[in-house]
Amino acid sequence: MPIGRITRGTTNLNRLRRVDRWICADPRIRSVLTHAAAPLVVDLGYGARPDTALELAARLRAVDPRVQLVGLEIDPERLAPPSPGVRFALGGFELAGLRPHLVRAFNVLRQYDEDEVAAAWTQLCGGLAPGGFLVEGTCDEIGRRACWVLLDGHGPLEFTMAWAPTHSDRPSDLAPRLPKALIHRNVPGEPVHALIEAADRCWDRAAGHAPFGPRERWRVALEVLRAEGVPVRIRRGRSVDNLLTVPWSAVAPNR
Repeated sequence: MPIGRITRGTTNLNRLRRVDRWICADPRIRSVLTHAAAPLVVDLGYGARPDTALELAARLRAVDPRVQLVGLEIDPERLAPPSPGVRFALGGFELAGLRPHLVRAFNVLRQYDEDEVAAAWTQLCGGLAPGGFLVEGTCDEIGRRACWVLLDGHGPLEFTMAWAPTHSDRPSDLAPRLPKALIHRNVPGEPVHALIEAADRCWDRAAGHAPFGPRERWRVALEVLRAEGVPVRIRRGRSVDNLLTVPWSAVAPNR
């Protein structure tokens, strides 16, 4: 039987484009897919329509045309007909017995309680193929702001915030989109709160670069963050999104 419970299932076309771009560009994820004999991806909880599952499949097949994607839903009424390289099945945190190399689970755990997250992560990560990854997170209704955690078979590795440069005034605008593991920890004394405060502070310090656009301003803000000792991971090349990625240890909740 599928493990989990039915959630709202709201979705929109292209809602998950930011996390999809990040997934397709990440060298670790690309490596595990391209080195797999039969790369398998699961989109967990794709919602009332299969749009975002089909979009992820198309984007990943541009990286490796051998990728097969399975969209899993716990509500049997949401199962969609198959498409080339994509099929849909009933399933939850048990992953329907599959051993995928990548799982994307977006806007699923947001509707659970914080104390349910660890068990869900453990079960999902335990179902990954060797070397596989889980990307679990949350975004707004039209995908302008998103936050996610990257995990492997051993647990959380990194935390990322991503946003449309022209539709957010400052990094703290993403606070309502923190994943369930962190959203209730955005209070003084918690690491994620300190990170968001530091991001806002460095954004303000980079105000002199505003005439060059929000991407350039954020590039400078990232350098200031790094100079302040925040362990940010800066990707090579330019991105259409503003990104802030740090090791999970930099935001892990206090116990």
